[in-house]
Amino acid sequence: MTTEYLSSGPSFAESEVIERIEAFRRRRPRLKDEIVTLAHGAGGKSSAALVDAVFVEAFRNPMLEDLGDGAVLALPSGERLAFSTDSFVVQPLRFPGGSIGHLAVHGTANDLAMSGAVPQWLSAAFVLEEGFPITELKEIVADMAAAAATAGVQIVTGDTKVVPKGAADGLFITTAGVGVIPAGRTFPGVRPGDRILLSGTMGDHGMAVMLARGDLAIEADIASDTAATAAVSGMVEALLAAAPSTRWLRDPTRGGVGTVCNELARETGLGVVLDEQHLPVKPMVNGACEMLGIDPLYVANEGKFLAVVAPDELDAALAALTAHPLGTEAVAIGEITEQPASTVVLRTAFGGTRIVDMLVGDPLPRIC
Repeated sequence: MTTEYLSSGPSFAESEVIERIEAFRRRRPRLKDEIVTLAHGAGGKSSAALVDAVFVEAFRNPMLEDLGDGAVLALPSGERLAFSTDSFVVQPLRFPGGSIGHLAVHGTANDLAMSGAVPQWLSAAFVLEEGFPITELKEIVADMAAAAATAGVQIVTGDTKVVPKGAADGLFITTAGVGVIPAGRTFPGVRPGDRILLSGTMGDHGMAVMLARGDLAIEADIASDTAATAAVSGMVEALLAAAPSTRWLRDPTRGGVGTVCNELARETGLGVVLDEQHLPVKPMVNGACEMLGIDPLYVANEGKFLAVVAPDELDAALAALTAHPLGTEAVAIGEITEQPASTVVLRTAFGGTRIVDMLVGDPLPRIC
C-alpha cells in the first residue's frame, strides 16, 4: 500500500517524497522562544515544544509522559480512574451554539471519555474580573449546570478568585474531572492496517467562535458543536460496545484533526494516511475557511472525536456511530501504515499527495 501511495501521485517524484518525509521526521518541536507567545496556546508545534521543554521536563513521570487527554490512575483496589483538567479563556464568552460555561463542562467531560472513562465528577474554579456583571455570571453558571446534568456529571467542588479590572478579560474558568474506567477496558495499541474514523464534520467550533467576534465582514450560519458534546461519552460507549478492540481515541480541539493526527503519528512512529475526499466539512465552514485562507484540518471541534479501530471492526464501528444522534455524519477518513513513519500525508482529490504537518502559529486564538 505504501509503495502505491508513493508512486501514484503526480505531485513529485518518489525520491523527492522520501526526502521530504525524512526532513519532516527530523523536525521534532524544539523550544527556541525566550518569551511566551499566543502560538504556545494553539495546540500545534509551539505548544508541543513548550509542554516538552518546560512542563514534562519539570514534572516527569510515566502518567504525565503519555500526554493523553487525561491521566489514567490505578487504585490499590484494582479500579482505574481517569483524571483531567482544562482552562477556558474563550472570547466572546457567548457564541452561536454555546458559551464558555458549556465549554468548561464539555471539554473536561470529553477528555475523560477519550481516556475510556465514564465521566463522574468535576471541579470548577472561576477567575472573575472586577466589574463583571453578576447577571451574566449567573447565566454562564446556569449553562454549566445544564451541561453537567445532560452529561451525567456532578460539579462537586470549586474555587473563586477576583482580580482587578483589566486583569482577566471578564471571566476565566478551570475545570478538572474524574471518571471511572470500566473493568477490563484497555486500548491495545495502534497497528498498521487500522482505520481512522471521525465522528462528524470538522471545524464547526473554531469557525463559529471566529465569526462571533465580529472582526471579519463575514456572515455565515455556523454554530459550535459544543452544545452537543454532553453526549460524546454516550457515543464513545456505543463505539466501544460495537468495536471492543478500538485502539485509540482523541478529540480534535486546538489544532484540529491535522494536529491530532500528527500527535498520533508521533506517539506511535507509524504513518497516518488521510483521504481528502472523505474529510467531512460543512459547506458554510469550508467557505469561511477559504475566505480566511485557513485549512479546515487545523480548525477545532468541541463535540467530535477521532477513533482508530481494527479493520475487521470498521463496519460495526461506523454502524454504531451513525446510529447515534451525534454521529450521523461519522466516516472513515484514513488508515494507519508502516511508512512513511511518524508522518501524516493526505491523498488529495486530484490524485496527488501532500504532507500534513503540525499546526504552526495561531490562526484562531482563544477558541476554548
